[in-house]
Parts: sequence; structure tokens; C-alpha cells
Amino acid sequence: MTDFAGPSLVTVAHGTRRAGGNEIARQITRGAGVALGVGSTAAYVELSEPLLSDVVAGLAGPAVVVPLLLSTGYHVRTDLPRACAGGPVVLGRPLGPDPLLAQAQVARLVAAGIEPGRPLVLVATGSTDPLAWRDLRAASHLLADSWGVKVRTATLGGLGPRPEEVLTPDDAVSPYLLSPGLFSRRLAEQCEALSVPCADVIGPHPLVVDLVVERYRDLAGGARATA
Repeated sequence: MTDFAGPSLVTVAHGTRRAGGNEIARQITRGAGVALGVGSTAAYVELSEPLLSDVVAGLAGPAVVVPLLLSTGYHVRTDLPRACAGGPVVLGRPLGPDPLLAQAQVARLVAAGIEPGRPLVLVATGSTDPLAWRDLRAASHLLADSWGVKVRTATLGGLGPRPEEVLTPDDAVSPYLLSPGLFSRRLAEQCEALSVPCADVIGPHPLVVDLVVERYRDLAGGARATA
């Protein structure tokens, strides 16, 4: 039996009815747990089990909760704090924006055969929260720093322009989505209709695992204090 030391790691993704999308969170969580040498559990806000509130209620010791969410929004500001209330946990901030995510996006663009320097549009799910739009713009700037050209921003809902309003035949699309699901499928269909190349979702890239490890280490001391 493995002897784990330190607070456990709990990640929380949105959750989807598409099994493959939920598996992405589990892969990231397993990788981070192994790298840290701690027990790890992937939880979800909705649409998949285990729910974060149930995981927190069943904890036997302190834990660090790392959201696998890419920007601020209702889940981050309301649902997650509510699910963690009263538990022996420290809740981290959203995973994005972060330079490691931008580097992972570049890797997906290169893997898709998109030539360096091609104009990009970062496309996210979107939110009605102005802070989420701020985060998406920051993510676009970070991607531009890594890709080397200006990156425009579009969303599939909420604040911001829609992809079809900003895309041109010269562009390529970088999905600011962690997992496949309804939104990635819709985006792929739009890009195909417009004959615009589209990279894969960010997924369980090693840099995403590194980012979860980094967030855990930043918070582990506070989690120990809750014990």
C-alpha cells in the first residue's frame, strides 16, 4: 500500500454527460497525485459523479481543492465555495489564465499542423460574468506571447463576440476548453463550415498536470492548518 504524506488533492471540473470529457479530469488528477505523492480525487460541479460537495463531506483529513476551470464565473464564485464550506479544505483559484495553459495550447496548435505565426482566435465557452471576460482576454494575451502574433477572443455564449463574427479564412482557432463535449463539438462544426483549421482541446497535457501540481504546492500549507 502506498503511504501518502500531506493533504490530499481534490480537483473539480464542470462535468459533462460525455464520458470522455470526464475522463480528462481524472487523467490530470491521477498524474498530479502521482507527481506529488498524495492521494487524489477528481470531482465535478454537476452532470457527473462524484460531486464536489460529496467528496468534501467524506474527507477524513485536510485537502487542497484545485478547480479545473479556466476562468472566473458563477461556479467559481458561488458553487465551489458553497460545496467546500465547513470542510477541511483550502480552495484554489481557477486554473486559468496561466502561461502554462498558453504553452499547452501552442502544443495543440502545432500538433494540428497549424503553421506558426498564423492569426489566431481563442474561443471559450463564455460567461455573463465580466470577470470571466477579463480572464479570457488575459488568456488571449498569454497565448499571443507564446504564439508570436496577436490573438483575438470569441465565445460560444455570454459576453464577447461569436466565432462566426470574427473569424476570417486566414485564421486558425485555439479552443480554450479543457475537455471535449458539447461546446468543442459545436466549435468544430463551426470551423468546418467556415473552412478554418481548429486545434484540439487542451486536454491532459503534461503542462496542465504541472500547473495542478504548482497550485497544490502553493496551497498545501494552508490545507495543513485546517487539520
